[in-house]
Amino acid sequence: MVQISTHHRPGLAITLRLAAIFLFMCMAALIKVATATVPAGQAVFFRSFFAFPVILLWLWQQHDLRTGLIPHNLMGHIWRGLFGTMAMGLTFSALGLLPLPEVTAIGYATPLFTVIFAALFLGERVRLFRLSAVGLGLIGVMIVMAPRLTATGADTLTAAATLGAVFALAAAILRALVQIHVRRLVQTEHTAAIVFYFSLTATLLAACTWPLGALTGWPALEWVTPGWDIAGLMIAAGLVGGVAQIIVTSSFRFGPAAMLAPFDYVSMIYASLIGWVVFSELPTLTILAGSALVIFGGILIIWRERQLGLDRTKSKENVPPQSTPS
Repeated sequence: MVQISTHHRPGLAITLRLAAIFLFMCMAALIKVATATVPAGQAVFFRSFFAFPVILLWLWQQHDLRTGLIPHNLMGHIWRGLFGTMAMGLTFSALGLLPLPEVTAIGYATPLFTVIFAALFLGERVRLFRLSAVGLGLIGVMIVMAPRLTATGADTLTAAATLGAVFALAAAILRALVQIHVRRLVQTEHTAAIVFYFSLTATLLAACTWPLGALTGWPALEWVTPGWDIAGLMIAAGLVGGVAQIIVTSSFRFGPAAMLAPFDYVSMIYASLIGWVVFSELPTLTILAGSALVIFGGILIIWRERQLGLDRTKSKENVPPQSTPS
């Protein structure tokens, strides 16, 4: 296997990360327009299918295509693909029902739930500091969602917005489960395999939603024949999403995850600008206040994770070398 060299170039790493986040927000905007016409399952299929060739070409160019086709933990890839595809579908559904900045803000709950699940499923010790940060972030999430969950009235728009908030939160929880599975997968799997098999399983699972409309009789699940404009938007979303996935993966070659993670919160700026320009949506003061708490809690968790990582590294360095038998 060809080894890809890594270099500490923080400026380039941050630039790549910001570019990838902007592309992901552009992809979300394209999906938001498309889901007004097509069901979420069909949008997930287009997003995954048309990202797949881009990712295959990238893996081939990186000499990782062969590695990407060799799974060591097939069930781990299947579970990661299942949770990831469900999270994508719920996010796309939420985008069709809520403003882009609001969906983005609720999505910030993912690292909070990741800490909780890491304690439950990976046996990680979570002390008071991280628990307090999680609690602070969850309060922020509830502030963002409160207007939707406490809205009164039986009109369709109010009910749809409440359902959208629930979808966005469920997607954040599922993405946290994805993070847990990825933490397990990286112990045995190459990054190329994780990227490849997620794209493959997402495409296949999304295709399975095609007959659901006819089988269940629910119009919301029924695939439609989109016009060229909507089909073009979904194809563009797939291509943009594939490029964004490559760029965000490449950013880790030039900077550590702990340094790059806080820049994910720039997505709120992008979401607000795109929401304002494209959809005439502006985040409310409630969304901004709740987002600030969620972001603050997330940054505290990232900082603490970095400190714990440094402590673990120092502990390993302080362990005296073991003598080997001659």
